[in-house]
Amino acid sequence: MKIVKEFKEFIERGNVMDMAVGIIIGAAFTAIVTSLTDDIINPFIKLVTGGNGTDVAGLTIPVPGTQNGIDFGAFISAVINFLIVAFVVFMMVKAFNKMKEHGGRIAVCRHGEKFEETPPTCPFCLEEVNAGATRCSHCAAELPEPAEPMLTPAS
Repeated sequence: MKIVKEFKEFIERGNVMDMAVGIIIGAAFTAIVTSLTDDIINPFIKLVTGGNGTDVAGLTIPVPGTQNGIDFGAFISAVINFLIVAFVVFMMVKAFNKMKEHGGRIAVCRHGEKFEETPPTCPFCLEEVNAGATRCSHCAAELPEPAEPMLTPAS
């Protein structure tokens, strides 16, 4: 039952929508990487290894009774696809963690001065609340006015 409870919390946090967007973008990006591999990298490998354009010379071993045989070229393409996608995902996670490390603060420049935008906090429990909220989701206190992010001079 603990798994069901965790799954319910996961869905309620909004991570499902984030995950769906990530999957859609990932699928689109994978199509681009596949095209890069199939249309640029594979022809280059064929050129270097002396292939005739339809197969990669020396990288395919024919097996009787099969149409393709053992195709090392296809395997190399899959490895290249994986490495490119994994590297981009790594860079995205690294950027996200860097942003998270800085507390999600956004630098704002007004009249030549730099400010950092910090999320609003409840004046009663001092917990972070959503911008525009009229009630704290942590202590349920009614806020005197809708919560707004604060601008503090950047250090």
